[in-house]
Amino acid sequence: MSDFPPSLERLLNELGKLPGVGPRSALRIAFNLLKQPVERSQALSQAVLDARSRLKPCQECFNLTEGPLCRICEAPNREKGTILVVEDASDVAVFERARDFRGLYHVLGGTLSPLEGRGPEALTLEALVSRVKRHPEVKEIVVATDPTVEGDSTALYLQQLLKGNPVKVTRLARGVPSGGDIDYTDETTLLKAFENRREF
Repeated sequence: MSDFPPSLERLLNELGKLPGVGPRSALRIAFNLLKQPVERSQALSQAVLDARSRLKPCQECFNLTEGPLCRICEAPNREKGTILVVEDASDVAVFERARDFRGLYHVLGGTLSPLEGRGPEALTLEALVSRVKRHPEVKEIVVATDPTVEGDSTALYLQQLLKGNPVKVTRLARGVPSGGDIDYTDETTLLKAFENRREF
């Protein structure tokens, strides 16, 4: 039986479900939230609800957006010849923070994982192939899936899928640690991995 009141226990449990938040971090966040004026808590919960209801996948790249296209796809100054393929929309944010990649993105929505029942139809792989065919200005696809078994198998599957299309398919160099996660990789390492990308 917990020493905490049920409402606090529930808050700790919910915070603990967030990635990278352990029991101690959950406790610290919970008590910080409880010290704030009630308006701050209401603003936070409303922001989460608004984001959940308003954000949807971009019709072109599947990044998060409130309109039909995301701001990156709409931007006239982006380099249209290169598409960086990532697992999740959070990876787009990481690369944008590094401020060195000026091309476009494609968000897969995860990786292939037969053990979890996630096959090719669960990802946006076919949409990427269709996109390449619709846009002849695309010359290079850079695969930036995480260097894990699932990320590598997804990258290889994508390479096979794009065979026969007039695009170069490259993979980020191993500046990203094996078994690591793009989300937790610093900007300098990401830049080096991108600069030293290689063809399959």
